[in-house]
Amino acid sequence: MALKGILGFEHGIVQAPLGPDISGPELVAAVANAGGIGLLRCPDWECPDYVREMIRKTKTLTDKPFGIGVVLAFPHELNVKTILEEKVAVLQLYWGECSKELVDDAHCAGVKVVPQAVDVGVDAIIVQGHEAGGHVSGKDGLFSLLPRVVDLVGECDIPVIAAGGIVDARGYVAALSLGAQGVCLGTRFVATHESYAHPIYKRKLIEYEKTEYTDIFGRARWPSAPQRVLETPFFDDWRSLPSHENEVDQPVIGRSTIHGVEKEIRRFAGTVPNMTTTGDLESMAMYAGQSVGLIKEILPAGEVVKSLVEEAQLLILKKFNNVA
Repeated sequence: MALKGILGFEHGIVQAPLGPDISGPELVAAVANAGGIGLLRCPDWECPDYVREMIRKTKTLTDKPFGIGVVLAFPHELNVKTILEEKVAVLQLYWGECSKELVDDAHCAGVKVVPQAVDVGVDAIIVQGHEAGGHVSGKDGLFSLLPRVVDLVGECDIPVIAAGGIVDARGYVAALSLGAQGVCLGTRFVATHESYAHPIYKRKLIEYEKTEYTDIFGRARWPSAPQRVLETPFFDDWRSLPSHENEVDQPVIGRSTIHGVEKEIRRFAGTVPNMTTTGDLESMAMYAGQSVGLIKEILPAGEVVKSLVEEAQLLILKKFNNVA
């Protein structure tokens, strides 16, 4: 067991594409500059000019490679075309079918593809456990699922990246011991100086320790996409929301500018508060993974990457010495 880079990057640490726009150019560049794999989050609507501008802005902040995540459940064809034209290093795909044609197009553009499926010639695969924050479809815990997937793809010779509830070096080393070559962190990178999350959201990640798997947020916009959220007082009050109710007829509780577009936020909309958000932030969704209680402070993103690598090396060395 050893630390090594993946996909041509210095470190096997991936910063998840945090929606709707929490992982912007500043966060992604900070992760890239530290040797990790930073992923922008593509808008959930077609806006290729904006996507191009976002990618190019990131390139002004780093000369290191980076990537972008696209949710296939939403319109994306024009956005993906622009992404391939801009030749980002990694295209991460989820919540939808990753076609062989799309993978072939990406490879022709020199872009590596990292989805949550493995049968179409992809370059790596992310295995997400039920512990993850945000939208999660799987019901299996990461450390029961991970070795099964590692065994399944063993002959494919592609990196397996573990995601879900990993926030520190202990989780990193545990994932490596089960066969992963890298780890993908979301919540830990929301709680960084460079993330575009609202300060109140960041503070809640430090204050709260419990999460819940639910479906009360965004039922109309994104059906059958349950999520893991912080157990805030608002959530505790509404956790038993009747299944026939959704955000459509709810009152407007705030406003945000998301990827350059002004948007109203209705109660139960599932939109996390970003730096522009105004209104009743306490009543908005706040996604977080199960290990949020291990996050004790908001740090620079580069320091998160650095500490993961250095502390994991120490843990591995200590284990080796104990065995020897």
